Amino acid sequence: MDAVSPTLINLIIFVLAIYVGYHVVWTVTPALHTPLMAVTNAVSAIVIVGAMLAAALTETGLGKSMGVLAVALAAVNVFGGFLVTRRMLEMFKKKSPKQNKDPQS
Repeated sequence: MDAVSPTLINLIIFVLAIYVGYHVVWTVTPALHTPLMAVTNAVSAIVIVGAMLAAALTETGLGKSMGVLAVALAAVNVFGGFLVTRRMLEMFKKKSPKQNKDPQS
């Protein structure tokens, strides 16, 4: 019996991860969006650490450039996620009543 190629196994896992991730993301209720964004930011921070390690420990120029690109993209994801989370949290704050500045009243 022939062994299954590790590349084929990795491809199957990748396709299944895309399928499951798609269904998980599109079934999230709006009330859970902000907490999940915070978790996503934490995961992206872990990706930054891994990308830094990959860039530092790789000996080829291509590997280093891919690691630097991964760090840059993950950093954009983290900062963008924090901005979106902050904006969503501001939607839940009570607005202060506006004072009438009309001098005739």
